[in-house]
Amino acid sequence: MNADWAYAYCQNVTRQEAANFYYGIRLLPKERRGALCAIYALARRVDDIGDGSAPHDEKLRRLDEERRKLESIDTTYDDPVLVALADAVIRYPIPVDGFRELIDGVEMDVVGTRYETFADLLPYCRRVAGAIGRLSLGVFETRERETASVYADDLGVAFQLTNILRDIREDFAQGRVYLPAEDLVRFGCELAAPDYRIHDLIRFEADRARAWFESGLKLLPLLDRQSAACVGAMAGIYRRLLGRIERRPDLVLRGRVSLPTWEKGWVAVRSLAAVAP
Repeated sequence: MNADWAYAYCQNVTRQEAANFYYGIRLLPKERRGALCAIYALARRVDDIGDGSAPHDEKLRRLDEERRKLESIDTTYDDPVLVALADAVIRYPIPVDGFRELIDGVEMDVVGTRYETFADLLPYCRRVAGAIGRLSLGVFETRERETASVYADDLGVAFQLTNILRDIREDFAQGRVYLPAEDLVRFGCELAAPDYRIHDLIRFEADRARAWFESGLKLLPLLDRQSAACVGAMAGIYRRLLGRIERRPDLVLRGRVSLPTWEKGWVAVRSLAAVAP
C-alpha cells in the first residue's frame, strides 16, 4: 500500500473525528502533520472500539487484537492506519508503547472502572490522554526530551479532565462515571438527579484541570516554533472550552459543549502568531 495514500487516509480521519486537535495539527509541516494524523487515527480506532455497541467480550477481544498488531507493525499491512504509523515510526522517535497504555486505559472503560479518588482517576487519564501527549512528542522537534515528556503527559491529563466535564451527560447515559466518588460526596451530588450543587462540583473540577494545563503548557518553550504553535492551538481551544464550562456549568447537563468553528480558527491563528520569529 502506498504510504502517501495511507497518510491521506489518516489525515481525513483526524479532520473528521478529532476536529479540535486538527486545528493545531494543520500548523505542522506536511511530513510531521501526516505522522501525527497516523497517531490520532489509531487512537481513534481504539477509542471507537471502547465506545462502540459490541458486546463486552468482543470489545476486549478487538482491543487485544490491536495490541498484538503493535508487536510488529510494518508497511506491508493492508491497513492504511498501520502503514502510515509504520512509516512514521521509521521517521520519528515515536514511543509505540504509548498505544499499549491507551489500550489498557480503554479496557478500563470496557470493564466499567469507577474511581473513588482523584489519585485513582489519574492513572486512567495518563493512559488514555497522557500517552497520546507522549506519542505526539515523538513527532515534534524538542530539546530536553525527557523533561518535555513529563509536560506532554500533564497536558494530556488536562485535556482528559476537560473531556470528562464536557461529556458528563453522555458518559452517564452509557453508565460511565469518571468524577471521583469522594468529590461527588463532598458536594452532595448525584448524577442521576443533578441539582445546583453540581455546578460547584464542576467548577471545582475545572479548577483542577486548569492546574494541569499550567504544568503541561511548560512544554511549549521546549518545542520548535511550528510544534509549539500546534500544541498551543490545541491547548488554547481546550482552555476556552473549559472556561465556557466553568462559566456555565448547566450547559454540560444539556449536551456536549463545543466552540464555533470561527473561534477555533481564531485560536489557531493566535497560536501561530504567538511563536512567530
